[in-house]
Amino acid sequence: MYLLKSCAIAISMYSKIPVPRVEWNKKNMKYAMCFFPVVGAVLGILEFMLGKLLLKMGAGTMIFAAAMTLIPILVTGGIHMDGFMDTIDALSSYGDREKKLEILKDSHAGAFAILGMCCYLLWNTSLWSQVTPRMLPVISMGYVLSRSLSGLSVAAFSPARKDGLAKTFQDGAQKKTVVITMAVYIVLCAAWMLRISLTMGAAALAAAGLIFSYHYYTCRNKFGGITGDLAGYFLQICELGMLTAIMLTGGIAWKF
Repeated sequence: MYLLKSCAIAISMYSKIPVPRVEWNKKNMKYAMCFFPVVGAVLGILEFMLGKLLLKMGAGTMIFAAAMTLIPILVTGGIHMDGFMDTIDALSSYGDREKKLEILKDSHAGAFAILGMCCYLLWNTSLWSQVTPRMLPVISMGYVLSRSLSGLSVAAFSPARKDGLAKTFQDGAQKKTVVITMAVYIVLCAAWMLRISLTMGAAALAAAGLIFSYHYYTCRNKFGGITGDLAGYFLQICELGMLTAIMLTGGIAWKF
């Protein structure tokens, strides 16, 4: 029963999907992070099914691209985009570590956050406008992979603060179990993506790996550890990077 409660906590925290209300105590939160990729699975299914439907119905390119861009934001409530925007503001400040962490806690969005979000959404929509049906299965699996890597960083990286969302989940998590679970998710995602398409799968995995390395460097050297905002920032750029890689290699594979 407590596993179901852990699952409910993860889904309620990282999405707008309705689930029964569960008390956030130590026992219930122990394995909550293990179910973070479940939200990605729901997103992947929605993107795949709606994408297929829109393309089959002959929807216009911009309608298709806009719908695919909006689905993750609507399902998650924008929680990861919020982390992306806060991190853009912090990195753009060029302040010291304490200044960056202070900006992450600020509830106001600065000019760089707005510019970053606009650039992100513009690029994401442009990429989706070039997506073909054969790319959808690999892209859909990427939503599980990005959350598996993000969950791994929350469990494995040192926390930047003594409080905050990342620290809350670390305190209530069985770290070893979470790390192993995330590793299993990652291996399964990688195997499935390569099975669907060796070229697109390898490109997506390479992009995710490079961005995860950048994420580790940023957390360690710029902020002194992981925070919930940094985990959200990574998730957003990881998905954008994988989508870029899949679109580019998918187009090349199709031509040749």
